Amino acid sequence: MTPRLGRPFPGDHDSADDRAGKRAARVRRGMFILPSLFTAGSIGLGYFAITQTIDSVSGANDAAQHLDWAAKAICLAIPFDSLDGRIARLTNTTSEFGKQLDSLADAITFGVAPGLLAWVWGFHSLPDTMNPELHRSLMQVGSFVCFLFLLCGASRLARFNISHDPQPRNPGRQDRKYFVGMPIPAAAGMVAATVHVFYGIPNIYWWLSVLWVGMMGLLGFLMVSTWRFWSGKEINLSRAQPFQLLAVLAIILFVIIRWSNGTLFLVGLAYMFSGIWARAAYSWSRRRRQSSMIEPEVRRAPAFTAQYHDYPEAGELFDQPLQPRAGAYEAPGHRTEPSTEPQDLRHDDY
Repeated sequence: MTPRLGRPFPGDHDSADDRAGKRAARVRRGMFILPSLFTAGSIGLGYFAITQTIDSVSGANDAAQHLDWAAKAICLAIPFDSLDGRIARLTNTTSEFGKQLDSLADAITFGVAPGLLAWVWGFHSLPDTMNPELHRSLMQVGSFVCFLFLLCGASRLARFNISHDPQPRNPGRQDRKYFVGMPIPAAAGMVAATVHVFYGIPNIYWWLSVLWVGMMGLLGFLMVSTWRFWSGKEINLSRAQPFQLLAVLAIILFVIIRWSNGTLFLVGLAYMFSGIWARAAYSWSRRRRQSSMIEPEVRRAPAFTAQYHDYPEAGELFDQPLQPRAGAYEAPGHRTEPSTEPQDLRHDDY
């Protein structure tokens, strides 16, 4: 008997539920791909920066333009690196695969690309007319510090992957979250911002190369240090009314785009020195606390010596005339009374 129209067959509800479950599973798999797309974008920008840096040394006349594009690509990759983790946490799609992919992306985009850019911009274009010994020394030292930057960045990533709730040596406020050591995207951003502030024009001055050596060495040290750097993870973009925060971000984005050369350099410099200042301030406050603990002990020291107030001062003893000891020089059959005067402590028998 044919069932009445509009009445579902037995089992139709189950098939509809199955279709809905399969659709939800497909959407779920798509959500896992979303953070990886941002990570892939970061890798692409790092690859673009590397190719632009290589093109700048190919003999073309527009080397400055290639280096400037490489610096812009590294700076643009920083938001991609920040958003992939936030999106994964917001959508609850974090995975071990995504974590490892993000670390490899950071090693390429913020390790290899800025290291190569730093060497090409800071040392490769030094003129051959300068002192040959100085030229050779700067090239060798520059190659080493750029490799050291890459090594410190990779070590920073490895330490981050194996650490569970790391704490800096100079803890800060309880309501803020901090990185332990300067994050590698910030260090790479400082390199790229410095190249960008010079519009990508290659360096030809030996004294600037010396400063560049110091800058690269300092960035490498800050990455492997245990000093605190502000992470900004307490900023909540998912609150009900984030209009004020969005307005502030829009203003900051406009300023960065309009005056990118100076703004990016000043922001990178301020962030780098914020970690140095936080460490110096913590050391200074700790020394103050230690000195304040020692001062009460020094003030209590006179109370310990108060029990000796009845004894004569050393000066009073030495000012007294020399008196013979009772019975020391008395004649036979004659006995002198003991002297009641204080005796001189400089007597040979003392």
